Amino acid sequence: MSSAENVGNAGTAGNAHLTHVREDGSAHMVDVTAKNETSRTAVATGRVITRPDVLDMIFAPADGAHEGLPKGDALPVARVAGIMGAKKTPEIIPLCHPLPLGKITVDFAREDAADAADADVRGAVRIEASVKTRGVTGVEMEALTAVTSAALTVYDMIKAVDKHAVIDDVRVLAKSGGKSGDWDVR
Repeated sequence: MSSAENVGNAGTAGNAHLTHVREDGSAHMVDVTAKNETSRTAVATGRVITRPDVLDMIFAPADGAHEGLPKGDALPVARVAGIMGAKKTPEIIPLCHPLPLGKITVDFAREDAADAADADVRGAVRIEASVKTRGVTGVEMEALTAVTSAALTVYDMIKAVDKHAVIDDVRVLAKSGGKSGDWDVR
């Protein structure tokens, strides 16, 4: 077994191997021309950890009663960045196939810290992206790129007020369609 196959078998069952790596170890784009189109979806998540006062600025933008962020309303900007990120995935991830994306959603939720009495306890902006297509390959990378782009944008929008914000817990939650089947860890 080649070293590429060895790595591919780690954590998976059967004869799994890295599909983007040739026997000589060089990378290539997988040939998907013989695959049938199927409906495919993927859901990814991630979060931006920050202080409670910054969460207040993010989730209650400036309206006279609340102090807003210096760069403006973060969530609409981050939503558009997430959608754009999903659409641009093959331009930034070299071996991803360009896909006709049928639907992209990017949603946000506030996660408050367990101990609200402590001002230093941090909460988070939870980001969830869902991507759908009818195509020959999955959309996990597009969902991950949507979440990451949105998280980077939230970070950029809050860095002036929280230099210690952290992007965390970016992962795929679910996928459906294709030969490898469906799974959901939610």
